[in-house]
Amino acid sequence: MQGKVEICGINTSKLPVLKNEETMELLRRARAGDMGAREELIKGNLRLVLSVIQKFMGRGENADDIFQVGCIGLIKAIDNFNLDIGVMFSTYGVPMIIGEIRRFLRDNSPLRVSRSIRDTAYKILQMKEKLMLETQREPTVEEIAAALNLKREDVVVAMDAVADPVSLYEPIYSESGDAVCGMDQIGDTKNTDEAWLEQIALGEAIDRLTDREKRILALRFYEGKTQMQVAAEVGISQAQVSRLEKNAINQIKKSL
Repeated sequence: MQGKVEICGINTSKLPVLKNEETMELLRRARAGDMGAREELIKGNLRLVLSVIQKFMGRGENADDIFQVGCIGLIKAIDNFNLDIGVMFSTYGVPMIIGEIRRFLRDNSPLRVSRSIRDTAYKILQMKEKLMLETQREPTVEEIAAALNLKREDVVVAMDAVADPVSLYEPIYSESGDAVCGMDQIGDTKNTDEAWLEQIALGEAIDRLTDREKRILALRFYEGKTQMQVAAEVGISQAQVSRLEKNAINQIKKSL
């Protein structure tokens, strides 16, 4: 069949789509214990799972695995949705599906995070789900921090530590031209043309100094010795070291 795409053995081109009114009615029936309505709800929202998992593709994980984990998030959303809040099911379901997939990816991540930070992140995710269940919306960082009696910075650090890694070559912008990747946005402030030219100019300026001046500068600024220590090592007075050091630095400044 043209356009047929199967995932977990399901023909995605034939998945049903429920209207909001139909979804709410099925949720009421499922809440009353109607398992048939619950099954129909799951099947009727598989397209919602498919739309969510698109953003997690290309990370080396099997699409079937991601889809199944997303379905677990969908089932949790169906079982915990509060009909009295008055919001669309997808508003609550999408964050639940995303959270379940992120938890799966985090637990299977090749990156290792310290146990204390990982435990803090788990508590944050649990509290996030609890607040979402109570308010039917995404809680803010400040709300999560207050609920757990944590600093806002600790919440941000813990969540960043378990966030999914992103490739530097993943496109972040593309419109009528070549895609812009993360690598394109990274600037190297150290190895610039200006720094390279300055390094060459500095080397040439130092080459113009006398051997004694070079040695004094090396002892002072590479080995970190005091003028008194340099004087004792070179065999001259501290005043002479000071004069030669000042003269050498001035010559370098003029050359640059």
